[in-house]
Amino acid sequence: MPDTPLNIAYRQHDRRWQENLYCYAVVSRRSGGLSIGVNLNPDKACNFDCIYCQVDRKTPPVTRDVDLAAVRAELDQLIRAAVDGSIFKEPPYDRVPPANRVIRDIAFSGDGEPTTYPRFKDAVQIAAELRSAHALTDTQLVLITDACYLSRLAVREALAILDANNGHIWAKLDAGTEEYYRLVNRPNYPLSHVLANILDAARVRPVTIQSLFMRVHGAPPPHEEIEAYCARLNDLITAGGQIEMIQLYTIARETTEPYATMLTDAELDGVVQIVRARVPVPVTPYYGVVA
Repeated sequence: MPDTPLNIAYRQHDRRWQENLYCYAVVSRRSGGLSIGVNLNPDKACNFDCIYCQVDRKTPPVTRDVDLAAVRAELDQLIRAAVDGSIFKEPPYDRVPPANRVIRDIAFSGDGEPTTYPRFKDAVQIAAELRSAHALTDTQLVLITDACYLSRLAVREALAILDANNGHIWAKLDAGTEEYYRLVNRPNYPLSHVLANILDAARVRPVTIQSLFMRVHGAPPPHEEIEAYCARLNDLITAGGQIEMIQLYTIARETTEPYATMLTDAELDGVVQIVRARVPVPVTPYYGVVA
């Protein structure tokens, strides 16, 4: 990928802005503009331990608790800075072209699985209220999730708020077999549980499937694994799951395990070609960003 100013900005995904504890802004290659992140896991705890994780767990967390009043204040401040343009005077946001200087989404992501936070519904309500207060009509509310908690009652209630506020679920699915899933995600739930939860959510509204493929110890994902992955997606569709898009991407920044490395553009294209041929859903690839 060319070393353009925008690509340089893509590589800088620090989950801090000024002195904020919970809300940050990144230049997102998947959103095509500014993504405001809400981190409900400042303790860096997660129910997955993905080998490609880009969260810095070597540095102790600044706080382990979530203060929703502070979340509201930080999110409001960040939205104001983006709307009035002041954030784009600071690096790396000053590299963003004028056409991309918009808030594409407010994303629940951060340093762990956001739906594990007990007051996730309240956090979503805060984001919805601020979206409305700032008249962010085109801004999406996005949940980036490993899908393990989507069927819980409190999470379902939060998803209803998302649905009413241009909300989207980006559900992680990085494998088609239990063996490969355990290799790359190192989870505490079986793959069948993830698939059942994606189906539970996708029967109610369309979801985006977000899949990262990489080299593991120098080897790209086996062809048989990609075929199995396609079969799992088709199983979801056959069972009534609505999949609006598949995001296929590879590594862009430093990972937890150094043996998890980026696919070449040609290797990712090969995966994309198979998925497009097997699954009747639009596929969007996102290539690696070379440092």
